[in-house]
Amino acid sequence: MRITSALVDPALLDLPWHLPLEEWPTDRLVALPQGISRHIVRFVKLNDTVYALKETRERIAEKEYDLLRALERINFPAVEAVAIVADRVDDLESVLITRHLQFSLPYRALFSHVLRPETMNRLLDALAALIVRMHLTGFSWGDCSLSNTLFRRDAGAFAAYLVDAETGNLHPRLSEGQRSEDIEILRLNIFGECLDLQAAELLHEAIDPETVVDDIVARYERLWHEVTYEQEVPRDARHDIEGRIRRLNDLGFDVAEVSLSTVDGGYRVRPKVVDAGYHTRRLMRLTGLDAEENQARQLLNDLDTYRAESDLTDEQQAAHRWLTEAFEPVVRAVPTHLRRKLEPQEIFSQIIQHKWLLSERAGRDVGMGPAVQSYLADVLVHKPDEQAVL
Repeated sequence: MRITSALVDPALLDLPWHLPLEEWPTDRLVALPQGISRHIVRFVKLNDTVYALKETRERIAEKEYDLLRALERINFPAVEAVAIVADRVDDLESVLITRHLQFSLPYRALFSHVLRPETMNRLLDALAALIVRMHLTGFSWGDCSLSNTLFRRDAGAFAAYLVDAETGNLHPRLSEGQRSEDIEILRLNIFGECLDLQAAELLHEAIDPETVVDDIVARYERLWHEVTYEQEVPRDARHDIEGRIRRLNDLGFDVAEVSLSTVDGGYRVRPKVVDAGYHTRRLMRLTGLDAEENQARQLLNDLDTYRAESDLTDEQQAAHRWLTEAFEPVVRAVPTHLRRKLEPQEIFSQIIQHKWLLSERAGRDVGMGPAVQSYLADVLVHKPDEQAVL
């Protein structure tokens, strides 16, 4: 047996690699929701870390391992590759090991009941944003689908993560043909997944699979156009350039540079968008908190409100005080047995929304303390555990 790993966990050596994954004893496994896969996939817990193990051919495992490592280096939202186990006895297939993404679920596991239109819309938004980010980095997926994606809650929306890269390829830049091929594959796969949900009576009667397919492609094309199109602005409307950059930032994308060329009566503007994560990186820089993009946007809004109310001019000082006086007390107020429900950043985001709703009903600001207690007692206690159902 041979293990190739960027960070070896010695406990991996104790697993029963002489057996096919399908025959591993249940005392070695943890039960987690998983998506549809053409491979045998199992989950194990070693030293408080959960790993996903996928049995596949060695060449495919090596390619996917290298791709996931490359995506990790450019901070792309994908699962983390840990190791490859090869040269197993009796010509057993190789195993790709990835780290399980905490608080994430496959799309089918999100719905124990009927998938409603508003939830489908949020999933499609997250998937469209993921594919735009992917194509901006030069990555062609080759198997775009909901099944190959993991979703984490993100302040009322979802954040999508790539979980299966075995059909992908990383290029310096994608051609229009490569991009179009990915979208056609997406169209076919989404249609099949919607039919599957429909057959299982998990799709709301108002959702039409053909409409969903057209919708996801339209969402992708709108977002792709916004981050890539060349804009012509008059010479006396230079503020439009700043407005374009602000719109891209609001969508979560960073602009590395702006290309300007003169045309009759104005300028042709093309921003170079490097990646999403504008608010995530700003929150990390100010507070050290790692959050999804919508969570980060909401936490930054709360930070800006705190800064204005405290009359603080220094951004770093305000961020430090907000972290110690606003964020951390709320997180500490969550009882230990409820902390597996949602991650801290999502809990804080939901409490902000809950406080706003309570204040609207009361016609006054109810304050953070009562909002926290109300949220814990009336909302969080009824949510399922999403960290890991071990």
